[in-house]
Amino acid sequence: MWYVMHHQNQLQTPFNETNTPFNLYRNVIIPDISGGLMLYLVYLLLNLYTLPLIKSIREKKSYRYAGPVLQISISIIILGFVINIAEYYVRQWQFNYPEFSIFFDKNNPKSQMNIAGNFFVAAAIIVAYLLYQFIREYIISILERSKQKAYNISVCNKVTVFVFTIFAVHFFLTTFEFFQERDEFAKYIFVVSSMFAIFVSNVYWLFPLKGNDSFFSSRILIRLLSTSFVYAVPLTVLVHENGPLAMLYSWALQLFIVTPLTWIYFTYNKESILRLRTAEKELEQSKADLQFLRSQVNPHFLFNTLNTLYGTALQENAERTAEGIQMLGDMMRFMLHENNRDFINMQKETGYLKNYIALQKLRIATSNDIAITDNIETAQCNHMIAPMVLIPLVENAFKHGISLQERSWINIQLVCNETSIVFEVSNSVHVKQAADTEKDKSGIGLNNVRERLKHIYPGRFDFLITGKENEFTVKLSITP
Repeated sequence: MWYVMHHQNQLQTPFNETNTPFNLYRNVIIPDISGGLMLYLVYLLLNLYTLPLIKSIREKKSYRYAGPVLQISISIIILGFVINIAEYYVRQWQFNYPEFSIFFDKNNPKSQMNIAGNFFVAAAIIVAYLLYQFIREYIISILERSKQKAYNISVCNKVTVFVFTIFAVHFFLTTFEFFQERDEFAKYIFVVSSMFAIFVSNVYWLFPLKGNDSFFSSRILIRLLSTSFVYAVPLTVLVHENGPLAMLYSWALQLFIVTPLTWIYFTYNKESILRLRTAEKELEQSKADLQFLRSQVNPHFLFNTLNTLYGTALQENAERTAEGIQMLGDMMRFMLHENNRDFINMQKETGYLKNYIALQKLRIATSNDIAITDNIETAQCNHMIAPMVLIPLVENAFKHGISLQERSWINIQLVCNETSIVFEVSNSVHVKQAADTEKDKSGIGLNNVRERLKHIYPGRFDFLITGKENEFTVKLSITP
């Protein structure tokens, strides 16, 4: 606002020269505010609706992209329309002549504003932002799969802050005309970018790699000379004369001034930087040790033993026993092969769930006072889910909801569609006996489930527990 008021006379001059009425609010302030506001609203639309809709698409079918494409098209049209209106009022002095019309007339080349060009600008802004988001998601996916995830995310955040700062400085300097010539600003960008590049390279790669070695060891010295040479190249891009000498000066600047400064920064922050690298290496080692311990129990031996028992049960015409052994084998296979993954297909999770329920039914089949009903709909369920999220709810129901002395019941419902997973488990409640060791337990398993959900699905789940005199219900809703 201060800048606009300060330059009001300069902005008003072309209006006066063409005898066009000028109003500061109509011709400057309102167009600027409306353009910025519309850009912000489009930003909200893309982030709150369009991008989440694209992420939720699992099947790569063209018709599923109709919704996001429609939203993007509407955003381009509205933003282009607002830009055109704002441009008309900002540059109204250019259109103050009798032949002017906003509508196209092939017989009058002066009759049209650059309407198509402004719609192209709106499309370019939105496409550029979507491209940025896709690149960002791709980089995040790479970081998530990397061995040193937290360390790499820290480096990526540093780079992101730098890029944002460069754009902010560019906007500030050009707005207040600190740089009169484009070459001056370009030199500034090249100098700062090359220095930042060697800062990141030295602090987060070369110096941690150095360890206790000397700078003059071959493996460190070769890397330092080569990287400083590469990062010195941008400093000489705009030098038209004495290129080799300029390159030598740039290289010396990176090697003898910037590198010692980055070493000082690394020395003061060495503990926190190396702690992050060491912690992740120790985590990887602990995972490897755990995997080694798991491998000590040969799963093939267990499966072969279960197959032998399954065959024996069939020979003895013990069909229920054979069925239970088969389901137990499937559950063990799930625990060994699927449970150590971050996410699995929903069909595998519900397969384990069905086997667990079937085994429990087999266990209580002789009791007429226990009713177990389950309705697990998985026909439209193509989501990925963290393993063993649903089963604790069912285990809790069988643990606390079944009594061999009283009538008991459990009701299990799973509804899964394109946008959500809803899992509800209800069970009967019985008065605990004084000698019951579980009497004073407060459902630690469910608390663990809640904490796990906070880490895996932050802001994307609802976990509701309701208890009545004779009924206990747990309802879990997840937006994958």
